[in-house]
Amino acid sequence: MGSPVVSPERERAALAELAAAYGVKTHYFDGLDRPVEVAPDTLVRVCAALGAAIARASDAPDALRAHQEAVRTTALPPVLVAWDGTLPRVHWAAAGPVRAEVHLEGDGVISLSVAEGVLTTDAPLPFGYHRLTVESGSHVESANVIAAPTLAFRRDRDGHSWGVGTQLAALRSRRSRSLADLADLERLCRWVGAHGGDLVTVLPLLPTFNGAPAEPSPYSPVSRLFWSELILDLGGGHRPTKAPGVLDVSRADEEVRAALRTLPVPDRAALDAELLRYARFRGAQARWGRNWRDWPSGPRAGRLSDGDVDLEEERFHLVAQSLVRGQLDGLRHRLENDGVRLGLDLAVGVHPDGYDPWSRQPLFAEGMSVGAPPDRGFPSGQDWGFSPVLPAASRVEGHRYLAASIAHQASLAGVLRIDHIMAWTRLYWIPHGFGLHEGTYVTYPAEELFGILTLESHRHRCEIVGENLGTVPPEIGEALPRHRIWGMYLAEFEAMGDAPQSPSEQQMALIGTHDTPTLAGWIAGIDIDERVRCGLLREDAAPGEREARTAGARRLAELLLRDPDDLPTLLGALLDWLGRSSSPLVVPWLEDLWLESEQVNLPGTRSSERPNWQRPMSRLLDDVMADVEVAERLRRLQAARQAASADPSPSD
Repeated sequence: MGSPVVSPERERAALAELAAAYGVKTHYFDGLDRPVEVAPDTLVRVCAALGAAIARASDAPDALRAHQEAVRTTALPPVLVAWDGTLPRVHWAAAGPVRAEVHLEGDGVISLSVAEGVLTTDAPLPFGYHRLTVESGSHVESANVIAAPTLAFRRDRDGHSWGVGTQLAALRSRRSRSLADLADLERLCRWVGAHGGDLVTVLPLLPTFNGAPAEPSPYSPVSRLFWSELILDLGGGHRPTKAPGVLDVSRADEEVRAALRTLPVPDRAALDAELLRYARFRGAQARWGRNWRDWPSGPRAGRLSDGDVDLEEERFHLVAQSLVRGQLDGLRHRLENDGVRLGLDLAVGVHPDGYDPWSRQPLFAEGMSVGAPPDRGFPSGQDWGFSPVLPAASRVEGHRYLAASIAHQASLAGVLRIDHIMAWTRLYWIPHGFGLHEGTYVTYPAEELFGILTLESHRHRCEIVGENLGTVPPEIGEALPRHRIWGMYLAEFEAMGDAPQSPSEQQMALIGTHDTPTLAGWIAGIDIDERVRCGLLREDAAPGEREARTAGARRLAELLLRDPDDLPTLLGALLDWLGRSSSPLVVPWLEDLWLESEQVNLPGTRSSERPNWQRPMSRLLDDVMADVEVAERLRRLQAARQAASADPSPSD
């Protein structure tokens, strides 16, 4: 006998209930504040990617019953968060003797007592990643336990500091080769420190694909677990290069390879298994091609023999990663001794052809891309080009991959910015082959992810900033202060509102970011013309955008009591105003200090349309450091920060 006939109404209701069970939104508001009802085809594709037994809408009732049965037979959730070491209430209703233990990270076991069906501990758990196991007769279940501080790390010192932000590749000096390197970065850090600052933030320093076709975006890395070999200080192998018109990662890659060609391979026994596997993967890509999904079945599934690997490519990555790890560790220690910190950036995703999706295939959703629904800046929507992590699979492994990604950055950073921290609560998934507006939001276990973030923050003594720009769900606005994580304030964004406010004590203050125009470009509206040229903005919408921008620039100038056409004076007043605010960190983009007009990246454009991430700074670092006007602006910012420390009341 076949399955009973289900009415269309019941089918739709079952599909909606199934979507809710898997954390898939059936309705949402897009970035233009328009209500969106998600199409059934989208719900089917997304639910299937999340593990539901569904291929068409008519499968929804059976898939829902299967999911409900799986939930009914499981008592423990995959992850428990023990805030400040206190295990949440865990109910265990099975009859008979119960044995419950928490196996601690590293070593040690803590036995739990059972009182009226609730598991309890006699004392708080130590911070770390633990494993709870409960046995009752032949029935055994387990759960990952994240014992984490509620509050992220915060250093014990004056909360009114400042720094500058930059793209390391573009930070060239007279000694530089094709791209800037760690020696240039250290020089910048010491210059900032000499002027009273204590932070230099850089875009992600993760590895990218540098061969043809090169993909230089630091936000499309090969992995979130390793460092870019292009940032290496080549020491005796360093050869200065004439300033290029365009930053060429392929040329920089050749320079590094030439310098490392004769260096010996480190002792493999001293290298960790992840690095050995990463280097082997890069060697396999040299043998079989970048897209590992097209490899033969064995290598595609993770089984690599020597015949699958270009051994010279493997050797190069073993040498390069060993060197860059040592150089970065040394840099952090030297800077710490001088009171200067690095600010790093955790990219929200990873290139779909990269190491992480290959090495952790069950963790990533096939057939899906992450992006954003239509908004004012991108009326067609956005596809960011990477595969999302599966929430359920991540929970089963206790979010080990995310923890490793955070730890990789936090081990070096004094401040870590979490790119698109809204991903802690939800991500917009787009099924392959669907329109950018035809995706939907998938929910993520925010409490668990924040637990990992605060734990790693303390382990590495790293302060946390969440990039909460754009469409921000209320949960993020509540979570950041609850966990002592700073949000972000952009003067350019604030000026577009009716009544601009100064940054609060819970916001890192910036003029703009790598994804926005420079101050000079913003006031001139250069990005508006570029968006029209690249098809991101209709020509007939441009006059309205220019009018709104002019009004925003006027509001900013009125707030600062300055003339919007006198850019040098306006910039100095803005730095002073931000510096006197309650913000704990003021971080202008380095190029704003000399009123650069061209921005480093125009989101939504391809490299064929615009050289994103490939523009060297228009001025060499040597000249910037000798510029008396730049020095005067930093002096003014330092004086404003000192004034804010002396008078903690916010500026008007």
